[in-house]
Amino acid sequence: MSDTDFASRLGEVVARRIGAPGTIYGLQRLTGGANKTTWSFDAEIGNRREEFIVQLSSAGATDQPNPLADISPHITGDQDALVMIAAVRAGVPAPRVRAILEPSDGLGPGYVTERVAGETLGPKIVREEKYARARSMMTAQCGAILAAIHRIDLAELSFLPYQDAAQLVAAQYRVADYYGLRHPAVELGLKWSAENAPKNPRRTVVHGDFRTGNFIVGESDGIRLLLDWEIAQSGDPMQDLGWVCVKTWRFGGRGPVGGFGKREDLFAAYEKAGGARVDPRAVRFWEAFGCVKWAIGCLRMGMRGIEETGIERCAIGRRIEEPLWDFLTLIDGRDE
Repeated sequence: MSDTDFASRLGEVVARRIGAPGTIYGLQRLTGGANKTTWSFDAEIGNRREEFIVQLSSAGATDQPNPLADISPHITGDQDALVMIAAVRAGVPAPRVRAILEPSDGLGPGYVTERVAGETLGPKIVREEKYARARSMMTAQCGAILAAIHRIDLAELSFLPYQDAAQLVAAQYRVADYYGLRHPAVELGLKWSAENAPKNPRRTVVHGDFRTGNFIVGESDGIRLLLDWEIAQSGDPMQDLGWVCVKTWRFGGRGPVGGFGKREDLFAAYEKAGGARVDPRAVRFWEAFGCVKWAIGCLRMGMRGIEETGIERCAIGRRIEEPLWDFLTLIDGRDE
């Protein structure tokens, strides 16, 4: 479909679902990833211009069956939108969905949300002086946001996939076996994770990718929006608290929480905002396992890079050693 045809169809959707005349301005493609393609645009609604994002589910690169498709299940575009709608109702700064696309729209599965300005690049957020004020408030904001996410009524989102810690560890074993990876640190990481997986945790809505890089941040007000809900799931809420502490997502910042904060401050903010009592040992498991999981994620990205002749994914693949080192230092008690 040409850009002109795409803009025309998008304008018709906006006019029908959000408000006429729906004239599109400044249509710009932002990403074209494996799972989503994202565009930003302005549209004329009544006598004013409003700012929007449209996200479409990307077509698969191949028609061949993917033997690892169920390892990290992704919810559909429609379900993604329903999770964000439920999150906004719960007080989470999630994108506000204005329209869910239908087959008759001719654009494929996806949705239109409001657009929020701010920074998403982790290195800028954790290093640049202009975000110092934002960093000072982001740990408390993370605690409050996670408490709100974990209060969302699971009954509203019965389609969310569920995997407990043991199943998630077993899934990563499958990936390593599929690629024939025999790496001592990976083997140790998976063995440690299997032996230390939490038993009988609480079960809540889990964002699944709550971290620096998925926040839109303002210089004076901190976290404005939480992005990337496509791997939302049902599971142990401590999973989200551990993932935001994984060292990869600190982008060189000194704070264990996202590069900007302390774990104990995150836990206190979470409990103060109405989250359940934090289990530091469970959070430590999810942080450590998160390092192993990301190491295997680097393997998968690198292999895709080989298949697609993609330099960027191959470059991610060669970073497998970094999260493995982070795992070893964490379980050895040397991570601050």
